[in-house]
Amino acid sequence: MKTIQVLAVTPEIFPLIKTGGLADVTGALPGALADHNVAVRTLIPGYPKVMESIGEGEAIYIFPELYGGTARLIAATVAGLDLLVLDAPHLFNRPGSLYLGPDGKDWFDNATRFAALSCAAGEIGRGVLPGYQPDVVHAHDWQAALTPVFLRFGGHQVRTVVTVHNMAFQGQFPADNFPLLGLPAGAFSLNGVEYYGGVGYLKGGLACADAITTVSPTYADEICTGAFGMGLHGLLRARHNVLHGIVNGIDTAVWNPATDDALAQTYDIRSLGRRVANKRAIELRFNLQEDDGLLYCVVSRLTWQKGLDVLAANLDTLVASGARLALLGSGDAALEQQFIEASLRHPGRVGVIVGYDEPLSHLLMGGADAILVPSRFEPCGLTQLYGLRYGCVPVVARTGGLADTIVDANEAAISAGAATGVMCHAADSGALNAALERTQRLYTDRKLWAALQRAGMKTDVSWDHSAARYAALYIQLLKEKQA
Repeated sequence: MKTIQVLAVTPEIFPLIKTGGLADVTGALPGALADHNVAVRTLIPGYPKVMESIGEGEAIYIFPELYGGTARLIAATVAGLDLLVLDAPHLFNRPGSLYLGPDGKDWFDNATRFAALSCAAGEIGRGVLPGYQPDVVHAHDWQAALTPVFLRFGGHQVRTVVTVHNMAFQGQFPADNFPLLGLPAGAFSLNGVEYYGGVGYLKGGLACADAITTVSPTYADEICTGAFGMGLHGLLRARHNVLHGIVNGIDTAVWNPATDDALAQTYDIRSLGRRVANKRAIELRFNLQEDDGLLYCVVSRLTWQKGLDVLAANLDTLVASGARLALLGSGDAALEQQFIEASLRHPGRVGVIVGYDEPLSHLLMGGADAILVPSRFEPCGLTQLYGLRYGCVPVVARTGGLADTIVDANEAAISAGAATGVMCHAADSGALNAALERTQRLYTDRKLWAALQRAGMKTDVSWDHSAARYAALYIQLLKEKQA
């Protein structure tokens, strides 16, 4: 059987460059697909960290002029990933955030930067690299979503997939950006990138891709509604026959409590008692009082989407119950301040570290008793999967991928030994407080709590099943092309 050649296009990939779960997905999926006769090459921008990681690499193609400057494609292999790096210093050689300038606002030329990524992907898709012709081009999120547009309006027949990781981020720009893209006039249309008189990168990708995926089955249904579709629900309903919800997995080699060197003490499902060493390490790192009571963690962007404003407003109640919180995250400045103020109000009971620290996120999973994910909407979520893997019981809102991956600890699920977490029905104060109270009651029954931990650790959170679904989708697309 012929190996399927897939070109993945993404703005970030772990372990080279990461701002969130997208990087974890694009970093782990190629290895999982290899077991299904799918070979993935990944095109990523040449940010400074990426260029440092690949070293010299091999320049295999030159764009004499790519949106304002010369660019090279450099082939490299890092951490088992087959990479094509778009070395365009005029677009990507910048310090700091991938997407934000020093003023905390979007880079002034993000429209150009990520059009260049998609344009380069389109050129690779049409076969400009000697000896390499992808069968499928798979674009991730708005930053890569123009790729199917370039291919469709360029008349090229390579099959395309767009994966939506979060509908809230769409890449919308004023209409005067359209002439800069170099697309034919017909692309500024209902069937192209035109979106309420402006240019919509994700909208264009959704209109032009042969298949659309999103990162959980429930979210696939949700985004076809006005409440979750962020203005694109009509288009998604019209294309529902090519929309697929495929839940994310995690890299279970990277996330493995038995071998994780970020932990103070490794452990497995048979030695849960050893987690206490990690709890003590968290207490030291977050300046928390030593205590055997319930310790929650949060590892998240601090945003309205994540429901963390609701948590911030209920921290006094959480502390009054005897629980503690260790929070690692950054985002909305007002939310950061609310959590910092709570840590000052409750010294030793609430600990906050603003920022992101990959090893520390592993320690939190390995030592906290429960992870809070009270999202208003959640396409898939990865932190609850890390929690399951590490016996850190997820307490989540019933939405999107959270609903698909957590089994609520109701009486029936507990009796069947199937419960893996606690769900609240909405991201509001009443529902969250009810979930926190229920979690506290469950925690006091240590035998029951250990059963929740073990059920979570037995859950298959790997990419095995989902990678098989992606491979089947690629095969289906190629069969349709031949028909």
